[in-house]
Amino acid sequence: MMTDREKNAVSYAGRGAPRTRMRLVVIGSSTGGPQALQTVITGLPENFPCPVVVVQHMPAGFTNALAGRLHSVSRVQVREARDGDLLEPGCVYIAPGSHHLRVLHEAGARRIALSDEPPVGNHRPAVNVMYDSVAHLGKDVVAVILTGMGSDGREGMRKIKENGGYCIAQDEATCVVYGMPKSVIDAGLADEICPLPQIAQAIEAAVRR
Repeated sequence: MMTDREKNAVSYAGRGAPRTRMRLVVIGSSTGGPQALQTVITGLPENFPCPVVVVQHMPAGFTNALAGRLHSVSRVQVREARDGDLLEPGCVYIAPGSHHLRVLHEAGARRIALSDEPPVGNHRPAVNVMYDSVAHLGKDVVAVILTGMGSDGREGMRKIKENGGYCIAQDEATCVVYGMPKSVIDAGLADEICPLPQIAQAIEAAVRR
């Protein structure tokens, strides 16, 4: 039997926005990310109109627990991504800690592809790998960069911006580590710089424009 959240996701997929293509939210995070993700994801409404794909720097074995915890406190569905998953509105997919995650667009559908290729910038999953895979989707993409050390995500975000995507970055004051957002902001890639408690609202506004 479907839960209320699953029914909402299915029913919302058939309604909607006057767009022929569903938008996509992609989020990158690292140090301080689990708590930041909880703030953002629990702020999304149950009828959220598009999928959300997350890369959190985290070892293998921990991302499934993170997904389960977030699912238990959120109005949207949250799961650890599996290879071949079709992206559905109102669902959050968290990259497994041992695999890179890409989004493939085939035959009008978007799906998850996982790989165990070597780390990129010492990370697997890497935010840049995931961002690179969606950059060609242009204005369909709303990309978010949250707290974290280093600069993973900057070059992928650059490609997203070059193709017309929208970028939301967490502000310095609410970051545990102001590394990844700073690298994006300093590169002039952020359309919005938001305190953490306002990011869910900013995402929803961006996908409904």
